[in-house]
Amino acid sequence: MVITVVYDNTTTREDLESGWGFSCLIQGLDQVILFDTGADGPILLDNMRTLNLSPDVIDAVVLSHQHGDHTGGLLDLLQAHSDLTVFSVDNISGRLEEEIIDSGAGLVTVTDSLSVCPHALLTGRMGTGIPETGLILRTSRGLVIITGCAHPGIVEMIRRSVELGEAGPYLVMGGFHLFGTSRRGVRKVIGQFRSQQVVRVAPCHCTGPEAIEMFHQNYQEDYLDCGVGQVIELAP
Repeated sequence: MVITVVYDNTTTREDLESGWGFSCLIQGLDQVILFDTGADGPILLDNMRTLNLSPDVIDAVVLSHQHGDHTGGLLDLLQAHSDLTVFSVDNISGRLEEEIIDSGAGLVTVTDSLSVCPHALLTGRMGTGIPETGLILRTSRGLVIITGCAHPGIVEMIRRSVELGEAGPYLVMGGFHLFGTSRRGVRKVIGQFRSQQVVRVAPCHCTGPEAIEMFHQNYQEDYLDCGVGQVIELAP
């Protein structure tokens, strides 16, 4: 299993472009999954091209929630390749729903937990203010939990993932929504990660630079950079 970050606020290489938002591509399962699409289609597609990742390989797109920094690249992606299925929480706007259907792509509305393909399932709709779904990948080392912004609470999403995935959390990556959280609050969250026995972390996007650095200091060699171009290889 290979996870490649294709959109984030930061990059790991000078030939890749950053932008506010998040997206990563998961390969090595029965289906190739794009999790979120960032805010800008041209940036998303240019980064994929630079990384030698063709949109044509994508079988499924998971939209964690309906904010533009996670859905903004979708329509450009569908213009390049629409033979795929979009999984989205059930508060999708009518206009976006029409554009997905008009493109010829399939649309699956996510309420409860469901499987995207073997070894990949969704948490289902979580939260009330800003509904969101996370992606759970089963690996031989434990669960890989990917979140867009973790609006329902990153710790709550980990707990739900462990319950559904029936295994321990190996890696948690994506936006943790800790931007602006006090250092005391971040330390509390890190402590909860440790109590949940999260082995590795790759925070990015809305986690915020100060919180990201605190995770880095705490997790040391088990911290992974999550900027554009980061490639994470895992045994399935």
